[in-house]
Amino acid sequence: MTDEPLRIGVLGASRIAELSIVGPARATGHRLVAVAARDRDRAEAFAATHGVERVVGSYADLVADPEIEVVYNPLANSLHGPWNLAALQAGKHVLTEKPSASNAVEAAEVHEAAAKAGTVFMEGFHYLFHPVTLRLHELLSSGELGDLRHVETMVAMPAPPDSDVRWSLPLAGGALMDLGCYSLHAQRMLAPWAGGAPRLVAARGGEKDGTTGVDEWLYADVEFPGGATGTANCHMAYDKWQMSCRVVGTRGEATVMNFVQPHLDDRVVVRTAAGERTEELGRRSSYTFQLEAFAAHLRDDAPLVLDADDALTTMRLVDECYQAAGFPVRPRTVLPATG
Repeated sequence: MTDEPLRIGVLGASRIAELSIVGPARATGHRLVAVAARDRDRAEAFAATHGVERVVGSYADLVADPEIEVVYNPLANSLHGPWNLAALQAGKHVLTEKPSASNAVEAAEVHEAAAKAGTVFMEGFHYLFHPVTLRLHELLSSGELGDLRHVETMVAMPAPPDSDVRWSLPLAGGALMDLGCYSLHAQRMLAPWAGGAPRLVAARGGEKDGTTGVDEWLYADVEFPGGATGTANCHMAYDKWQMSCRVVGTRGEATVMNFVQPHLDDRVVVRTAAGERTEELGRRSSYTFQLEAFAAHLRDDAPLVLDADDALTTMRLVDECYQAAGFPVRPRTVLPATG
């Protein structure tokens, strides 16, 4: 066992990084060695604000930097796949924001690159490490809810501005890519209590006005081998924030009120014949739990539930949903040749 901190390089000076990597690194004692951004002034400001040790000139410089062992990728969706590939080919461990790639073909290439590199690749489904999700799974394992019969996930938010990159097809945007991947992933993680992985039955969605091929909302129906059913829903122009997961069993049901952002709402509501109760599991950041798990795997070979296999499986399901709902799969972005 070693306490040596991870040496992390951050691609981009994104808004999510403060929550997803800066705060967790500070809380757990890991080093933010370097940051790169398209605008060096922005990278300098990010480094000064968040205690990053130095700024490097480009994304390519960052993935090649010999001091960096872990590359964290929070770039626009379309740049996840290309820079995940570049980092893996440079022999780095990679922690990437979801989705891991623009489509399943690209995700398969990332999967192959991770296998060839022999390094650790993980897609950041941070919710899975938080006590609220662990408690939901524990309620299923304990038998208190009985056999799983149905699960509903809804990840929705008010609409971002029309200029937001999440509305761009070339940048691999859309509700399913940004929100619905959480809904689908949470359903996939119930496989141990449902006789196996879910399969897609049907999907339907609505296109954002004026933006061809970009989904404003998408609802998917799945079924599990054991007979349970699921609805995995997402909406990026909803009237409120909602990020809930409700599981219904033969003896009761449980709802995680905000499984994606448990630092804002850590309630799990359980209803059985014995009555209703609300459990509060703590508002420590799910991203901090995630970084701890990632570091424990790298330093102490502790088990890690997310890997390149999982990322590829999720991306295949995302593509299936798009095709079933009549949308194109997201196009990939090829980085310009350098040299």
